Amino acid sequence: MDLVLGALVAALVGYLCGTFPSADIVSRIATRGRVDLREVGSGNPGGLNAMQQIGTGWGVVVIVLDLVKGTAGAFAGWAVSGDAGAYVAGTATIAGHIFPVWTRFRGGKGVATSAGACLAVFPAFFPIDAAVAALATAKTRRPERTILANGVVWIGASLLWWGFDLPNLWGPPPSFGIVAFSTVGTLLILGKFRAAAVAAKRAAP
Repeated sequence: MDLVLGALVAALVGYLCGTFPSADIVSRIATRGRVDLREVGSGNPGGLNAMQQIGTGWGVVVIVLDLVKGTAGAFAGWAVSGDAGAYVAGTATIAGHIFPVWTRFRGGKGVATSAGACLAVFPAFFPIDAAVAALATAKTRRPERTILANGVVWIGASLLWWGFDLPNLWGPPPSFGIVAFSTVGTLLILGKFRAAAVAAKRAAP
């Protein structure tokens, strides 16, 4: 398959995986359709809001499903277009989670999905990313600071792995793609956190 076409197909596959409505399905099952996570609490269809609105157990289910779709999207892109496709699709799953076309681009914050994508394409960094994902979904006062710190470490680690060609466990060999994946992923997530903070300020009395 042509490199550009392969990348486009991988991006589409990853994006579609990212749009899988984990939180919507779980909240519908848990409350028989009575609760829409976009209309209650923080309005974010993610693990933390699910924990607060429909129960901790259900929130954990949302997080696990978001992790799985990030991993599945990246592996699917890898199958479609090789190493480059893995990085492209991994990034696209994060974008799909944050901006799902099916809900007028009102998605979650992408933290758990990015950890799932890391499990596929940057498994050497996954333990750190998963720990931060858990911390960011906990009841912290300023989760955006945690995300910013993780973003810096994520990008720094990708540069280190690429520059020194370090082992990436079962992931694709480190290339510029690993840096693009971590950088764009970080920017997407930080942008979503920023937008959510601005929206919360506007909604405050």
